[in-house]
Amino acid sequence: MKMLKKNLPLAMKINEPLYLFDVERLLQRRKSRRYYCSSKPSRTKMGKESSHTIKSLRSVQSQEVAVYFKQNWRQMLSLNHWVVHDYFKLVETVNELEPWMTRLSDEQLRGKTDEFRKRLRCGETLNDIQAEAFAVVREAARRTLGMRHFDVQIIGGAVLHDGAIAEMKTGEGKTLVSPLAAYLNSLAGEGVHVVTVNDYLAQRDAEWMGQIHRFLGLSVGLIQSGMHPWERKAAYACDITYSNNSELGFDYLRDNISEKKEDLVMRWPKPFNFAIVDEVDSVLIDEGRNPLLISSQSIKDAARYPVAAEVAALLLPDYHYKVDFKDKNVELTEEGVAAAELALETEDLWDEKDPWARFVMTALKAKEFHQRDVHYIVKDGQVQIVDEFTGRVVENRRWSEGIHQAVEAKEGLQIQADAVTVAQITYQSFFKLYPKLSGMTGTAKTEASESEFLKMFKMPVVEVPTNLPNIRQDFPLQLFPTTRGKWERVREEVEFMYSQGRPVLVGTTSVEQSEYLSGLLREWNIPHNILNARPKYAAREAEIVAQAGRKNAITLATNMAGRGTDIILGGNPEMLAKELVENSLLRFITSEAPNIDTDGVPLSQLALSKIKQSPATQARLARACVAAKYTCGSNGAKLNYREAKERLAVALELAKSEKESELQKMAIGQGAEMITLGPTIALAYLSMLQDCQIHCRNEGAEVKCLGGLHVIGTALHESRRIDNQLRGRAGRQGDPGSTRFMISLQDEMFRKFNTEWANSIVLKLGLEENVPLEYGSLAKQLLALQTAAERYYFGIRKSLVEFDEVMEVQRKHVYTLRQALLLDDPYSCRQRLLKYMQAVADEMILQNVDSSKHPRKWKISSILNEFHELADRTFSVDVPNVQTPSADMVVAALGEFEKANLDAFVLPGLPKPPGGGPKGLRSKVSAMKRWLEMTSDGSFPAGRYEKEVHILRKYIGDILIGTYEEKIQLSQLSHNRIELVERALALNALDWYWRDHLVNMNRLRSAVNVRCFGHMNPLEEYKIDGCRFFIFMLSTARRITVESLLRPWIPGEEEDDY
Repeated sequence: MKMLKKNLPLAMKINEPLYLFDVERLLQRRKSRRYYCSSKPSRTKMGKESSHTIKSLRSVQSQEVAVYFKQNWRQMLSLNHWVVHDYFKLVETVNELEPWMTRLSDEQLRGKTDEFRKRLRCGETLNDIQAEAFAVVREAARRTLGMRHFDVQIIGGAVLHDGAIAEMKTGEGKTLVSPLAAYLNSLAGEGVHVVTVNDYLAQRDAEWMGQIHRFLGLSVGLIQSGMHPWERKAAYACDITYSNNSELGFDYLRDNISEKKEDLVMRWPKPFNFAIVDEVDSVLIDEGRNPLLISSQSIKDAARYPVAAEVAALLLPDYHYKVDFKDKNVELTEEGVAAAELALETEDLWDEKDPWARFVMTALKAKEFHQRDVHYIVKDGQVQIVDEFTGRVVENRRWSEGIHQAVEAKEGLQIQADAVTVAQITYQSFFKLYPKLSGMTGTAKTEASESEFLKMFKMPVVEVPTNLPNIRQDFPLQLFPTTRGKWERVREEVEFMYSQGRPVLVGTTSVEQSEYLSGLLREWNIPHNILNARPKYAAREAEIVAQAGRKNAITLATNMAGRGTDIILGGNPEMLAKELVENSLLRFITSEAPNIDTDGVPLSQLALSKIKQSPATQARLARACVAAKYTCGSNGAKLNYREAKERLAVALELAKSEKESELQKMAIGQGAEMITLGPTIALAYLSMLQDCQIHCRNEGAEVKCLGGLHVIGTALHESRRIDNQLRGRAGRQGDPGSTRFMISLQDEMFRKFNTEWANSIVLKLGLEENVPLEYGSLAKQLLALQTAAERYYFGIRKSLVEFDEVMEVQRKHVYTLRQALLLDDPYSCRQRLLKYMQAVADEMILQNVDSSKHPRKWKISSILNEFHELADRTFSVDVPNVQTPSADMVVAALGEFEKANLDAFVLPGLPKPPGGGPKGLRSKVSAMKRWLEMTSDGSFPAGRYEKEVHILRKYIGDILIGTYEEKIQLSQLSHNRIELVERALALNALDWYWRDHLVNMNRLRSAVNVRCFGHMNPLEEYKIDGCRFFIFMLSTARRITVESLLRPWIPGEEEDDY
């Protein structure tokens, strides 16, 4: 106990910056009624207190120590507590360096980057300079952004640098944490990738946090969808590159199907060094099992999908087919099979010549598991997928295995061509390619997620303490018998909070649900905003989320993961000022109305308080309106709506980059008004921003007094992490807030998992549909249900990872081989192709000989026949012995090999190697290396006659190699052209058969599950057959490459013909 008391102050320091043992600080806290103070009170103030007060405070102190220990003893005994305790040693060092950093000039601070790089070249490690680098970044952030890292953010940066996952609650400033680790690891000069979940966040972070890196002399790149290859290449060459996860993965796949090294965009041969993944649980767990696919089109069987969709519409669930919502599978009954065969006028759905079973089953899955406005939306005649975890439309993503075509057929749309996979990889496999990987999230510290990160990625989760204590109130969960009763109660709760003036965020799981609730609220005339996957709402995403904390604001949003904008109580002054300036000026710049589908619907401002504009703001805004009208409105030269928005965006960006005094000089105008329009708008924005800051500060204080943001969850997810992401929107940075989840027994989760116990409770109590159950035992049961769901889906992901590990090894081998063919120097590439020829010769021989048996028992005739078949397909041979030699003749010739003249030596039935052997030093060295590799090959079984086997291998190999070298000399092509032909032929063969191999492996993956009925392990069967398929694929690709190289080349043929 004494030891615990001795360490207690340090433990309390970790969770609170205040030392409760310090009587002086305790007195100051009680005086100011604040739990945090940044400066130590003076001794003179302490001297005014009576000794009686000091004694009473000491008594209070001991009581608070006891209470603290009682409340936090579990945390103090956790491993995470002591890990964070160790990180505070680094924090102390960084804090000690801070005064010294503040005295440096901008040039001196920037010069620290070159100093760090020099120290690394001299042998120091990143850990040696970590504290000083973090101090530099903290000071650079203060100078460029006006933001100083909290101590807990320094801990977050250290966790990222150590290759772990930093769990930081919503609003704790994860965005500002990443530059710490990114800057430190970029000093090695091998590139750092900062990965977000969408283009908007990547661009925001590159522009916002990029100011720190650019100030310190680093280059910052940004990857966005739609960029040209040369732009991507320049971005990847930067010290720090911001991108979203899908663009990064697709660039990797595109690089591995490129035919020219000039088309590569990543840093080959070492494209990966260190990555920081934002919302790492969403990327690696929720989306980790979704493969990234690059496909080519095939119009085969496209006409079958509409027919299958009509058949599926006729079949009835539970009669014609059984639905398994848990595994997302359907199974036809005997009645269903008969009905489908009757409708399709076929005798057998599984007939190989006329296969319909796959199309009918796919149509049934599209009917049952893919609902419009839940899993997808239809826009411009196309099916667009809605991400189930983020609620956003995912551009350029299609479901595989015919599901997308089946959905198109169900909706009556034009059927897009089937996809043939050219390259694929899952996010989990992709991010394993990084030697060092870290991540940030607000919800990773659950039992299932933490163990999954540790087992699959070797990434521990460290819970970083909050800067201020969390005072959010989580109300008990409410369970309703029906969905209708749940939505009625949600509406009542929203109306009650609205009457109090509190902002409300309602989280829904689909577009359909958000719009249904919107209709209910409109019936009661409750103003609100919607944020879901529909483009008209998604276009205003940042504005909607930023203003969701204002008084009386009601926001209905689909899943909130990765929204990237904090909900600030009172509203976001920057977003609010931008919106007000745009609304005032757009009518003078353009006469075109906004397109609701692309530019978004106007935000609902009803019930929101008006911004009081100062006279200075009104004057500047009026001047900006006059300038806009004169500049853009004269002679009908107004811009269209999109151009007007871009013009305003440039002006608002000017307000962030220039000082106000400079803007005033620029706005005076010395010439055309076009020059002064931008500065005039920027000045109006700065004045409006000051008014909005005052308004938001006052309104935020009012909202805090009312209780802060109230969050309502309308469904339990399959993982507690997703629910915690929604809860985390309330109570950020020590703000007040509350949450409540309302669910019904008709929710999807209850359909998937057995919940008879809940139904029995409702039947016994005879509750009405809008009367909730709110018992503690019920919450425990539901928590157990979620835990079971987490275990179930973890098992699925684990199984998928185990299967994908087989493909991961094969993919890595093929892509490494491909990059070698593409990037190696010409000599190395040539030697690799010569090894291919020797490998083809070895395959002819080794399957027909046995080194432990006498050569008379070898299959000599099979070797000769196979060689002549190859020669007939590629090149003509001059064989001295026309008749087929006997085995004795070949054996005798092999025995005379050492005595014979090498120039005159010929094996019966085979031609003499062209060219009389290798010419030149490099060719002779290469031939010697091949012979040494051949004789020292450990994979070949030793035997009494292995020397004869090696002689035969070398002889046939020399024929193929000599023939090819002779053809090169006769081709009269330049060395550069020959190099291009060699690389192209090898790459085309490898790509073609790798593509077929992907199809075969996908089919094998589906087929091996049946083998479990024969008491076989599907995974082991998949590994065995997959390995066999892979070896055969590589062998076939080598043989086709060799045959292509050996075919005649026409002398003097134009380069364009190759």
